Amino acid sequence: MSRPVIRRAWTWPLALGLVAALSWSAGGAPAGAGPSAIGLKGAIDTILADSRMEGAAASVVVADATTGQRLYERAAGDRLMPASNTKLATSTAAMALLGPDHRFRTDVLSTGSRSGSTLQGDLYLRGTGDPTTLASDYGKLAAQLRESGIRKVTGRIVADDTRFDTSRLGRSWAADDESSYYSAQISPLTVAPDTDYDAGTVIVEALPGAAPGARPVVKLTPPTGYVRVDVRGTTVPAGGTDTLAVEREHGTNTIVVSGNIPVGGSATKEWVTVWEPTGYAASVFADALAERGVRVLGSPRLGRPTPPGAKVLASHSSMPLKELMLPFMKLSNNMHAEALTKTIGYETAGQGTWSAGLAAIDGFLKKEGVDAAKLRQVDGSGLSRMNVFSADQLTRLLLAVTDAPWYADWHASLPVACNPDRAIGGTLRTRMCNTPAALNARAKTGSLTGASALSGYVTDAGGRELVYSIVLNNYLASSVKSIEDAIVVTLAGSDTAGGEIAAARPSVPQQLRNAPRPAPGDLECAWRKPEIC
Repeated sequence: MSRPVIRRAWTWPLALGLVAALSWSAGGAPAGAGPSAIGLKGAIDTILADSRMEGAAASVVVADATTGQRLYERAAGDRLMPASNTKLATSTAAMALLGPDHRFRTDVLSTGSRSGSTLQGDLYLRGTGDPTTLASDYGKLAAQLRESGIRKVTGRIVADDTRFDTSRLGRSWAADDESSYYSAQISPLTVAPDTDYDAGTVIVEALPGAAPGARPVVKLTPPTGYVRVDVRGTTVPAGGTDTLAVEREHGTNTIVVSGNIPVGGSATKEWVTVWEPTGYAASVFADALAERGVRVLGSPRLGRPTPPGAKVLASHSSMPLKELMLPFMKLSNNMHAEALTKTIGYETAGQGTWSAGLAAIDGFLKKEGVDAAKLRQVDGSGLSRMNVFSADQLTRLLLAVTDAPWYADWHASLPVACNPDRAIGGTLRTRMCNTPAALNARAKTGSLTGASALSGYVTDAGGRELVYSIVLNNYLASSVKSIEDAIVVTLAGSDTAGGEIAAARPSVPQQLRNAPRPAPGDLECAWRKPEIC
């Protein structure tokens, strides 16, 4: 039996430090084992021996993407928190069950009668779950009404959000995330403030006042009176410490701006959730009507179904699902995942609920050969710490979907290592640069405090496509991303079929080396604004 060849280790910079060279010899060969299995096992085992993983848990699988042959396994069946790798199940199920051409519609309807330019009756604003509706889209709906000749509505705007149930937050989501934009409330009627499509949020930008003692100047996007801004902060002299904070008070739409901001300092910009996104959508639509000269006499009313026989007066359709996959997966958008989960429930069982959606996702996974009895999924995004998946089941899913008719569109939605274009590289755009994995590896990232995951595809040095799933839990370090990266770089730089293994070693960030205690836990980098990916 030939001995595996261990090439010189790659030395490559990461966002958090430099990767040092590492090489070793493989141990004795088990009976029947090929050279690639021995060399690859030694390389990955050494990477996982990193001190940051002491006392932690790892579930790791590497497989041939064509044959499904397992090339490496470590605790493959152990169930761990997958964080945003949960979106692999949600996104593939959405493509299969809703279809890549599925679009969300937002309609304006009425049962009222027209008398000249006056509509006698109510306007119903009916949502079906679109998480990408912008203020400008509500403006276009308002423009359609004006173009039809309507100038006055004697009734009110009735916001029909009955496509989904009234459960706004996912199971076991953290209470202290309430105002954080990655934990927004879910409604079939909502507003996204920009083309990251962070549904159910408003952008709050606070700038220093003109002189010390002045209040910060605050701007909202979109401009809306639905939230109230309570400015308690103070402008301090130039060079002072910036302590400005922006947070919504529990159970209200009062956003408090507190702390200090120095003269000439940079703006503080936060994406803040609203309380009750249905009301937010109705308010933005009402403002759009007023701006276009359409007067509505009554006050908005929420949560009422559109009567049978109502006539569509204006309509907006979202981008198709295959395009929505890009901001959803590239930027790991939690609200997209949850809207899709409830939409799956509605389309498959007539119930826009998490339970119906998750049951349908479970059924899809079973059809794809994933043992759903060996995992637990309680939301669509992975924000809940109750989700548990193993690398084995994630690998089975990644292998199973490669022959799906929608696979190319879905595969394109995965972040690409070191592609600087945010719309392509997504959450991987600063990772694995100057390595064989750069512009090669595609994967879904995942991060919660003490939980990190990376699962996807990479082509090795011999042209063999590989599937990998890496799920790491219960570590105390602030990040183990470079451990994941070292495994993928090792795969990309090796000829796994020929037994030539190029081993990479994970970096240890300088700030971790010097830290007296573990740094705070990490979140998905795309969930931090401004992003640090």
